[in-house]
Amino acid sequence: MTNKHLATYLNDHDAGALTALELLEHLTSAYAGTPVAAFARELHAEIAADRLELEALMAHLDIAKSGVRQASAWLAEKLAELKLRLDDVRAGAFRLFEAAEAVSLGIEGKKLLWVVLSQESENLPSLQFLDYDRLIRRAEDQRRRVEAVRLEAGKAAFIPAQSVASAR
Repeated sequence: MTNKHLATYLNDHDAGALTALELLEHLTSAYAGTPVAAFARELHAEIAADRLELEALMAHLDIAKSGVRQASAWLAEKLAELKLRLDDVRAGAFRLFEAAEAVSLGIEGKKLLWVVLSQESENLPSLQFLDYDRLIRRAEDQRRRVEAVRLEAGKAAFIPAQSVASAR
């Protein structure tokens, strides 16, 4: 991986984190007063902390943030939020299901980031900056918790008698 490719890869993941954080803010607002909002707030804090770790690594490697990628991530999230609102205008179980699935996929991508950086740190001492094992475990825990919410929301979305407020 060249420095250019590493910079691109890290910037892509930084932009992905921004997208996830924005989606979680929308979930917190849309499901205010429910366990879903509390869950989204908690996950938001964890993903924000993970993003700080990534940004620290980028600073350590002297990799600048890409304004284009940040703007693209912001726009992509706005389009995703619009799609979610059109699919489920009442902020019901289907919106939660789709949002949780998107966040879950992002968390899996983040885990894969930590895995490849851990592996490459054996060959690139400059990457030996973060505790990748801890970050991998945290991503796995986040994904497990989001998956529980996603499955409960899917059950509620596809079997309407279920309650979205119980998702968690």
